[in-house]
Amino acid sequence: MSTAVTTHAPGSEPAAGRSAWLRPKYLLFGFIALMYLYVMWNNESFLVNAKDPEWMHIDSFKWWLLPHGLAAACALFLGPLQFSERLRKKYAKAHRVMGRIYIGGVLAGAPMGIYIQHFEERMGGSRSFTIAAAADATVWICTTLIALSFILRGKVQQHRQWMTRSLACSFIFLEVRVIIGLTHWDQYAEIVVWGCVVAAVPLADLALQIQESLRTRASAAKAARPIAVQTA
Repeated sequence: MSTAVTTHAPGSEPAAGRSAWLRPKYLLFGFIALMYLYVMWNNESFLVNAKDPEWMHIDSFKWWLLPHGLAAACALFLGPLQFSERLRKKYAKAHRVMGRIYIGGVLAGAPMGIYIQHFEERMGGSRSFTIAAAADATVWICTTLIALSFILRGKVQQHRQWMTRSLACSFIFLEVRVIIGLTHWDQYAEIVVWGCVVAAVPLADLALQIQESLRTRASAAKAARPIAVQTA
């Protein structure tokens, strides 16, 4: 008869009882989902209300806004799905197709965003917003193309890092509207916009650093998992 004696390395705890939904990635994407809902309700609700006065404001450039909105929406909604490990492993073809749609959405939506903001400038808007839109679009396109170049060369880790930066740039659209909507800092809109543009890539890098730190800790914990010792 044998008895299994399980020992734990000092400071280590079994991970089986941890709730999977408490993983930082899930919490982050849950927060992003809340931003989606807030912006759709607070800023984009005119899409389902034909009498909303916003239609008069966009009437002169609505045929530019429509393809821009569709392209950017594809990028916004499909981008987070690219980070689903389950989707990537089980449905690799779907992952690649959505990745191509994301890239197409960025390459089409970003330049049109510059033109629309320039159109609003001609209607009395601030030139600072046009420059910010151009800066955002440039960084968004560049990070996306760099991510594409890495995956075409089979460098998956670098691809994911640059996709994280690209996705951070896409969220500027949400962040600006959420911050201004919740704080009512309309008079500081330019500061908010530029702050979000400048902070996008550094925040993405911070997220990557945190992810790497958690991965290192998880690897160390895995190496120190309980060892079953068979005794007679």
